[in-house]
Amino acid sequence: MNCEVCQLKELEVEHFEIREVLRCILHTIVFHRALGLVRPKDIDLELFNITYVQCGDVELEKKIEEKIDEFISWVEKHPNKKSQICLSFYEMKNKHYSWFNKNERLYWEQWFVNLHVTHPKAHSGKSHNSKPMVDPEETGYEDRGVRREALEVSLRDVLFQIIKFVNEKKDHVPPINEKAICFPCEITIPRSIVASNGEKGFLGSGCKQPL
Repeated sequence: MNCEVCQLKELEVEHFEIREVLRCILHTIVFHRALGLVRPKDIDLELFNITYVQCGDVELEKKIEEKIDEFISWVEKHPNKKSQICLSFYEMKNKHYSWFNKNERLYWEQWFVNLHVTHPKAHSGKSHNSKPMVDPEETGYEDRGVRREALEVSLRDVLFQIIKFVNEKKDHVPPINEKAICFPCEITIPRSIVASNGEKGFLGSGCKQPL
């Protein structure tokens, strides 16, 4: 089966922005792969002037929140590192072997969400030269405001990238199961260690980090 892969634009975020950014991206992807039996729910982000749509499925929302929690925990143990979350869609196929049957996951689409989590630099009021003309704390707030605006623009770019990919890539999508809300999917986070062959992977699936 042909597995389409989408590498989303990397976003530079601070720790407190991770949850909202991931909620927005992951729910947007899942909503655009929904099967019609959904109750769309508009969600306004608190940190950004952006609204996205959820499918309105409690179990799906719970699953996404759990994976975001796992990712945040991973980030806290691996600060200042670029990271990925892999969202994979698959279908189950029953493989018939000569002596037994086995259900296998056949992945048909994978989305890689790329984040670079940074920590803001602390501003000091001391100066080795003359007294500063501008309050460093005020400058820090201004810098973060500019950075936040840039992140909002980049997040919008990612949402448009998702929509563009979904509209252009359709031939690989399997037949629709009318009883399901969404195609079967899994969300995986980076492994804590690198394999012996130097290849980075993800917890919980056969996803491998593309070069």
